[in-house]
Amino acid sequence: MNKPLAKQAYGKIIEMILAGALKPGDLLQEAKLGDELAMSRTPVREAIKRIEAEGLAVQEGRFLKVRTLTIPEVEEIFFLRQQLESHCARHATGISSHILDDLERRVLILQKEGPGDEDEQRSLDDDLHHALARAAGNQMMVRAIGDLRRRTCMFDHTQVPARFTVSCQEHLDILAALRAGEGEEAGLLMAAHIAHARDAILARLAAPLQRPSR
Repeated sequence: MNKPLAKQAYGKIIEMILAGALKPGDLLQEAKLGDELAMSRTPVREAIKRIEAEGLAVQEGRFLKVRTLTIPEVEEIFFLRQQLESHCARHATGISSHILDDLERRVLILQKEGPGDEDEQRSLDDDLHHALARAAGNQMMVRAIGDLRRRTCMFDHTQVPARFTVSCQEHLDILAALRAGEGEEAGLLMAAHIAHARDAILARLAAPLQRPSR
């Protein structure tokens, strides 16, 4: 599989869904999308699989159809994330200094180099949040957080670019609080971090509605 092409197809289809070019109930058809994107079926097929795994497509009989995240769904997802992840951050003060060092190093590199490396940004974000969840010692919570994060992971810096710089600093602040053994502070910072991500996503979802009609 051509991973760069599959990633490109994924990004374009996500943009079509968020912009309303693909509406809820529309069929996700490999051939049709391939023609529209000027791509072969293989990368489009891989992109559709990823979109289905992230909850933006639903199987109805033989057909795979578009679904969209509603504002109430986003609010529910982030309410749960805020409760679970702030708890994990408060109880992650025993996390290894080696893990903190590695995460901080990667955030600083990303912060310096900018948002160009989408794979590293996504990987780092996953690794940081998962590391704190694992450090809290509750495996059920780790799985729940992973599932909740996957449901909104399409909102990376390409969709909410203003979050990149702010998110990097928020990550550094959380790591610094944990390094200092300030669990309560880490929990408060994580709760604020997740609230800010939620607000950015809600604003992005509302953006098409704010465009003047022609």
